[in-house]
Amino acid sequence: MAKPPFLVTDQRWLLQYTWSVTKNQPRTTARPRLDPTAVVNAALELLDEKGADAVSLRGTAERLGVRMNTVLWHAKTKARLLELMAEAIVAEVRFSDLPEAPAERVRELARRYRRSLLAHRDGAAVVAGTYAAEPATLGFADHVVAALLSTGLDERRAAWTFWSIQYLTLGLTQEEQALRASDEEHTLGPALADGSYPALDRVARHMEDTAFDERFEFGLDQLLRPLREAEEG
Repeated sequence: MAKPPFLVTDQRWLLQYTWSVTKNQPRTTARPRLDPTAVVNAALELLDEKGADAVSLRGTAERLGVRMNTVLWHAKTKARLLELMAEAIVAEVRFSDLPEAPAERVRELARRYRRSLLAHRDGAAVVAGTYAAEPATLGFADHVVAALLSTGLDERRAAWTFWSIQYLTLGLTQEEQALRASDEEHTLGPALADGSYPALDRVARHMEDTAFDERFEFGLDQLLRPLREAEEG
């Protein structure tokens, strides 16, 4: 069909021309609007598959099939992306069906927190490496501190006991996940063989114990025993 003149007066010809131009053009499907949740979920999938070292803004964009600028709209830096990931991990902690006794409530919250970290490869490393003052993170802390205050602790002891529980949970879980990911055998044996550290040599088999659940419960017992005794007394 010939190119239309500058001024077209034949309406039927104009309709035919328009149809001939557009009929062979590929149809485009509008891409759904990307929201922050999709970005964080893609980053968490990358984390679970390849570990924390593989998480990046570019890798997240590639996984989503979008340009990096699209991801940058929701997370300006890798540090911010990690904060959002940490928040999503902590958001998996549920607050329903908790024990009524405050000390046992703290214990159960710590257990649920640990499970949320273990649910993601390098989850503890991601959370430990961020400072996410976000709703889920603050909400978890508020529930634990409220339970600690309910045991009769003053404000400072409640705050510091919370941090002790936090450090126990993050540190032990991070050790567990790092050990799982490593192909190397970690043992104190060679370093203690010459007898220079007799006390460590005596307890070495306990230092290297990989019963992480038992170690976690032991640590909680030490932190919560005074609270439980106060409740019972």
